[in-house]
Amino acid sequence: MRLLPRNDPRQYDDLAGEWWRPGGTFELLHWLAAARGALVPPAGRPGEVLVDAGCGGGLLAPHVQRLGYRHVGVDLRRSGLEQSADRGVTPVTGDVTALPLADGAADVVVAGEVLEHVSDLPVAVAELCRVLRPGGLLVLDTVNDTRVSRFVTVTLGERLGVAPIGIHDPDLFVDPGELTAECAKHGVRLRVRGLRPSAVGLLRWLFLPNGTWPRPLGRMIPSRSTAVVYQGIGRKQGEERE
Repeated sequence: MRLLPRNDPRQYDDLAGEWWRPGGTFELLHWLAAARGALVPPAGRPGEVLVDAGCGGGLLAPHVQRLGYRHVGVDLRRSGLEQSADRGVTPVTGDVTALPLADGAADVVVAGEVLEHVSDLPVAVAELCRVLRPGGLLVLDTVNDTRVSRFVTVTLGERLGVAPIGIHDPDLFVDPGELTAECAKHGVRLRVRGLRPSAVGLLRWLFLPNGTWPRPLGRMIPSRSTAVVYQGIGRKQGEERE
């Protein structure tokens, strides 16, 4: 892989073969996608839109494909969008800080493992909320800005191969109080809870040869601690569509 600066999005082109490889580098992202999908209710009416901001290789798709939404995936990298399209996602090239979508276009906005990669959190949150209709649902997860998360995600995670080297810039990790406050500015009351990987699944991933155990190797479990990874959900205030 090329030697690139931390958090350089071109790394995802080099890692494109990992999105769907069982037991691969992005295995943990599959567990997080399942946890996000579990928070998305079925569409309330035909034609509802789910916007998947920072969709990557489309890992959310299997968890929402039967819920009745038009699944629109927005990402910077074509390598990921092509794999998303193969899984029924409508691909849109774009940045989470400047979503190429109309105000209120989405009934659900999902932002999984993307906010810890943006350099301007207030702008990114404003965009997620802008494209969400009044009454719409925001679902997200991200990495907390703590010493524990820096150690687990970067120092230990990169050493054990849980996270690709250089994929994160810990200076961009997201404090849940700040994130909640930013969402509130745009009418979304965000509730957060911690997540952690199942211990057995994590051990399978780290120590079994790839492909020796069917996916999923594990899952994310709700946790009282938000110190490393946390999940958020909230509805946008305002008058809902008829």
